Amino acid sequence: MKLKEFLSNKNIIITIGDMDTEIAGISYDSRYIYKDYVFFALPGYNTNGKKYINEAISKGASVVVTNSQCSTNAKAQIVVNNIFHFMSFMCNKFYNYPDRELYVIGITGTNGKTTVTYMIESILKNLNIECGVIGTINYRYKDKIIEAINTTPQSLDIFKIMREMVDSGIKYLVMEVSSHALSLGRVYGVDFDMVVFTNLTRDHLDFHKNMNNYFKAKFMLFKKLGSGAKNGEKYIITNGDDKYGKKISKIRQCVNVKFYSVRDDVADLKAENIKITMKDNSFDVIFDNEKTKISMKHIGVHNVYNALAALGAVIFSGISLKRASEGLNNFGYVPGRFEKIDTKNLNFEIIVDYAHTNDALKNVLQALQKIKFKKIITVFGCGGDRDRAKRPLMGKIAVEMSDFVFVTSDNPRLEDPYNIILDIEIGIKRIGKKNYKVVVDREMAIKEAVMMAEQNDIVLISGKGHETYQIIGMKKFYFNDIEIAKKYVALKEKQKNLLKQIGQKEFTFK
Repeated sequence: MKLKEFLSNKNIIITIGDMDTEIAGISYDSRYIYKDYVFFALPGYNTNGKKYINEAISKGASVVVTNSQCSTNAKAQIVVNNIFHFMSFMCNKFYNYPDRELYVIGITGTNGKTTVTYMIESILKNLNIECGVIGTINYRYKDKIIEAINTTPQSLDIFKIMREMVDSGIKYLVMEVSSHALSLGRVYGVDFDMVVFTNLTRDHLDFHKNMNNYFKAKFMLFKKLGSGAKNGEKYIITNGDDKYGKKISKIRQCVNVKFYSVRDDVADLKAENIKITMKDNSFDVIFDNEKTKISMKHIGVHNVYNALAALGAVIFSGISLKRASEGLNNFGYVPGRFEKIDTKNLNFEIIVDYAHTNDALKNVLQALQKIKFKKIITVFGCGGDRDRAKRPLMGKIAVEMSDFVFVTSDNPRLEDPYNIILDIEIGIKRIGKKNYKVVVDREMAIKEAVMMAEQNDIVLISGKGHETYQIIGMKKFYFNDIEIAKKYVALKEKQKNLLKQIGQKEFTFK
């Protein structure tokens, strides 16, 4: 393709050089530039792509795209108003509009996005329908798994993966859409068929500053629905029990808005008779005067909402409630989402969960309280360089809803973990609770929690879920909550067996 074929975009300010230049590929990373590539010099938080223009040209880049004019010896330069929007436009065209050949479902909201994508994938697989997934844990289709750098990748990566999916025969794509991605234009120009809203609670306010801005970022996805080139009905599936979910219903007339709820009898999709045990969630789903029973391993009312969101997405794409429900009944675990650890013969439970917001932590603890364990022992921390105001809120929730809490480190990044913990303690001290201990070393915190647990207790290790690293400073270090928990389960069982051999009772924490 020639460069001039991409010049119809109104975003362009200046074109310099040979517009007949042939384009062989596109990259925003100078490490992956080859002959006749376009290099997008993207601005960033820690660096600026303009620093790498000369390196990109030396590797074969013939075209450079920037958001302001600069001196280069490339064959051509394009200066644009919004470099992220133009990159999305150019990449979609370069890969021959793969979004038009897929049924694209976007999932957005604060909590539940990942679980909903896994549920939709499970439902479709049960019907022998293969789908691609782009989300927090990975990007995947068929037997291919790509490591996820961000929940929603850059537009170049999205359209490239879409093209690969289409060429491999995939018809459905389920994509988590983050507020950062919307604000930074990563999904600009993606032609969605359906968008699902889970909920909106406090998160990412270090980036958005306030809840109004956070909601506006999410709303961008719904506002653009139906403005693309694809024909067919467009659907919004939204949480009718969430105040922001109700706001989303005020969309253009050409879009169908459908509500799901556990409280509203007039919702399009409703759950009732919810029963929660440690083994499963069971509930009835009512849709269009039809009722079906769901039983799945992910427990808690928040996962009932996730199930309704997934069912809504599938049903309104044309699949019956009965056929869709079978896929949920066969639904397994999502990595790091209420993931159970084998505690062998120790007679207590350990759960690892990604809950890293105050609302998510509250949801998980509420689910555990309904099962009525003898003691709930929680291990959690808060990430560094993120919204500080949620730290005391999470501290308060943890000590109010747990019998004992180990406050520890999460991903401190460039912050001192001790200072992060001090912020958490503000919320704890405000309510005068003393049922906690600070153990900054996360492994030692997990160890103490496992050693404290007795028969009929549960240990919740919260915050990191599927992550296999800790970010300290600017570096990632291997760290896996699940492996650490298993390590100390094995140690505790060994100690228990040894004590049994010598006829001594186990030591218990008081």
